[in-house]
Amino acid sequence: MIKILRLMYRGDNKWDFMSACRRVAIGSAAVVLVCLIAIVARGLNLGIEFEGGSVWEIPAKASVELETIENAALDAGLTDSRVQKITGGEDIFRVRAGSTLTEKESSIVSALATAASVDAESISTRAVSASFGDQVAGKARRALVVFLALIALYLTLRFEWRMALGALVALFHDLAITVGVYAIFQIEVTPATVVAFLTIMGYSLYDTIVVFDRASENKKALSAKSRITYRNLANVSLNQVIMRSINTTITSVLPVASLLVVGSLIMGATSLQEFAIALLVGLIAGAYSSLFVAMPFVTVLKEREPHWVAMQEAANIRGTEDTSSEAAALLAAGQYKRNVSPRPRKIGKKR
Repeated sequence: MIKILRLMYRGDNKWDFMSACRRVAIGSAAVVLVCLIAIVARGLNLGIEFEGGSVWEIPAKASVELETIENAALDAGLTDSRVQKITGGEDIFRVRAGSTLTEKESSIVSALATAASVDAESISTRAVSASFGDQVAGKARRALVVFLALIALYLTLRFEWRMALGALVALFHDLAITVGVYAIFQIEVTPATVVAFLTIMGYSLYDTIVVFDRASENKKALSAKSRITYRNLANVSLNQVIMRSINTTITSVLPVASLLVVGSLIMGATSLQEFAIALLVGLIAGAYSSLFVAMPFVTVLKEREPHWVAMQEAANIRGTEDTSSEAAALLAAGQYKRNVSPRPRKIGKKR
C-alpha cells in the first residue's frame, strides 16, 4: 500500500484508465439514468422561495404527534399543506401551504398553537408571493445558462472545442447525480442549494481543467517522430494528476463533511444541511467525472482526428500498442528536452 501511494505521489503509477473507463462508463450511465428518472417521476421538493406560499414553524413538544398538527392544519383550511417535523438543536413542526393566506393568518396560528400546546407568539410565519418565487427561479436558470456559456467559451479558447464539450458532459454528469439525490430523498431545494450547485460546478471544472492542462502539456512535449496514440497520452496524463485530484477532493470534502455533521446534525443548523449535502455529493462526483468521464470522452473524439487515427493504425501494424510505461518514458524525454537548456559554450583558445 505504501509503495502504491509513493508511486501515486511521484506520478509513476501506470494504471490503464482507458480500459477501465469502458466498464466504469456503464455504471455511470446507469446512475445518471436512475437520477434522471427520479427527477422526472418524483420531481424536486422546491422551497417556498421558488414556489411561493406560506410557512409556519411551531416548537415541537415530545407529547405532540405529527398527525395532530396535520389535522389541525386541515381543520384551519390548509387543504394543500405539507407538515414536516425537523429535528436538530430545537425540534419544530414546519407547516407549508401553497398560497399566501394573510386574511386567515390569525385563525391558522391560533389553531396550530392549540394543537401544539404552545403560545401563539412562539409560532413564526413567513409568506412569499408566487411572482417572487418565479423571479428567483428565473434568475437561477439564467445564472446557470450564463455560467455554462462562459465556461464553454473559455475552454474552447484555452484548449479546443472537444475539451469544452467534454467538460460540459462531465458537468451534466455531476449535476444530474447531485440533483437526482435531492429528488430521490426529497430534500428541500432552496436558494442556498442553487448556490451550492454553482459551487460544485466550479470545483468540478477545476479538476477537469487540471487533467486537460496536463494532457495539453504532454502533447506539446511529444517529438515529431513520436508514435504514441492519444489513448496512451490520456493514460499518462491521468496517472500524473490522479494524486493531485485526490488531495484536492479530500481537502475540500473534509470541511464540508464537518459542516454537515457538526453544523447540521449536532448543532441543529438545518439550513446548513441543504447547502452541505449538495457540496458533498457534488465534490465527490466532480472528482470522479474529471478522471472517468471528461478525459475518456475527449479521448473518443480525439481518436477520430486524422493524425491520431494514423498513430493508432501504425500501432496496430506493429502488432502491439505502445504501453503506458513506454509512453511515459517518451513524454519524460520530451519534457526533459524542453525544460533543460543547452550548456553555454566556453569561449577561449583550446590548449
